[in-house]
Amino acid sequence: MPGSSQGDPFQGCPEFERPILELDQKIKDLERLGESTRTDFSQEVRSLRDLRDKMVQKIYVNLDPWDRVKLARHPMRPITSDYIDLIFNNFIELFGDRLYSDDRAVVTGLAMLGDERVMLVGHRKGKTTEDRIGCNWGCAHPEGYRKALLKMKTAEKFNIPVVTLINTPGAYPGIGAEERGQAGAIAKNILEMSRLKVPIVSVVIGEGGSGGALGIGVCDYLFMLEYSYYSVISPEGCAAILWKDGSKAPEAASALKLTSEHLKDLELVDEVIPEPLGGAHRDPNAMAFVMRDRILKKLKELKTLGVDELMAQRYKKYRSIGNLPTPVE
Repeated sequence: MPGSSQGDPFQGCPEFERPILELDQKIKDLERLGESTRTDFSQEVRSLRDLRDKMVQKIYVNLDPWDRVKLARHPMRPITSDYIDLIFNNFIELFGDRLYSDDRAVVTGLAMLGDERVMLVGHRKGKTTEDRIGCNWGCAHPEGYRKALLKMKTAEKFNIPVVTLINTPGAYPGIGAEERGQAGAIAKNILEMSRLKVPIVSVVIGEGGSGGALGIGVCDYLFMLEYSYYSVISPEGCAAILWKDGSKAPEAASALKLTSEHLKDLELVDEVIPEPLGGAHRDPNAMAFVMRDRILKKLKELKTLGVDELMAQRYKKYRSIGNLPTPVE
């Protein structure tokens, strides 16, 4: 985290972004000064903006996998609740798993995406400290996955496509969650989603951590935002296992091949959605509109398929993962 001062305005932001944020602050200060003194600083502001844009391009073209993990966790990065507000209409939240409780780390509900009625399922991280505690920082309990599956089965009953937004460090690994069947709940979701008879489109919008992501990630078409990550384990967890040293997380991030580009090359992701210059947090509206158009287009394509064809394509998609080219004789 940049800086140790309690009053640090850039607390929680990646260190490589600090020069950009400092220039942003100078631009805002100069604009405020111009308004208060009725002085024209437009030329100076333009120069600073040009300098900032060049800096953004220079920094972001050289990001390594660990830098991208930091961006996926950026405190200002749009989360599921932002996208619900920006691209979905008439959202009606649905609660509970009819067994234990309602897990706030998973949000479900009916919504309109353009002219399409969808069942939305997403990880919820929260924005304020209080919200994040209540949502367990997006780490779902088994009741969250059971809630998600219950709503997806409802969508299947009424022939409503499913959209899932993935953003979790991983499922909650606490004793209570294990006692209530965490692994079994995730496994059942993976099984049932594989044979759900409606189109499923998933988007990794931030973190895609392990089984916690897979629990709502089985789909017909998988998008990843450019600076998100999707991995079998967090870089810190991998470093702790391989080196017994959490400081090796940057090396682990490189070894895991967790970036959107790596996963597209490995054919584990169907499509990467480019983010605005500097990341989704620098222009959430632009990011949301691009996401909406991509999801809506893919849903309309999938809805033209009959159930048998849809199921056959999904089966083929997952059976082909990990296939190696046939050696040339």
